[in-house]
Amino acid sequence: MKRSFLVVLVAILALSLFSSSGAVSSASADESKLLEFNTMIGVPRPYTGAGNAIRGVPGGGLPWVIAFGKGKVSPEGRVDVKVKGLVFDPNDPAVIERGIGGTNTVPNFKAIVSCLSKDADGNPVTVNVSTGLFPADAEGNAHIKDMVALPSPCIAPILFVTSPSGAWFAATGF
Repeated sequence: MKRSFLVVLVAILALSLFSSSGAVSSASADESKLLEFNTMIGVPRPYTGAGNAIRGVPGGGLPWVIAFGKGKVSPEGRVDVKVKGLVFDPNDPAVIERGIGGTNTVPNFKAIVSCLSKDADGNPVTVNVSTGLFPADAEGNAHIKDMVALPSPCIAPILFVTSPSGAWFAATGF
């Protein structure tokens, strides 16, 4: 009798575990992040200059490369981005000619978060919002940490690290 009771008790406990675990999805979204990334790409040709701007953001005038870029953007607009080695492409002939390959000559970077959104009439629009300026060293290292006013909704966000005037040097993606 005692053995039967234990078998029934174990069965009830097992069933309660399975039924309660089915109510919680293991594939839940992390709502603390609108965008999180561990890779960035420097602006390559043909995206340099304004001719092939992405969402209205022109590329830097010369190609750039990046050793490391990671960060996140929260739904509330907190931006936290770290870049290392964001410098002029040392293999580009125009950069080589100027003797600036492998260096950063821009003293400040900022970030632009680009969102697809909608206007008051419900029409699709691109909205680009910028952080303030943050110091960057000659090796292309910087930490951008700021708040921006994101549109609602903010669909398919892209983060650009840019010059003070807004030409992108690196973007999320690879």
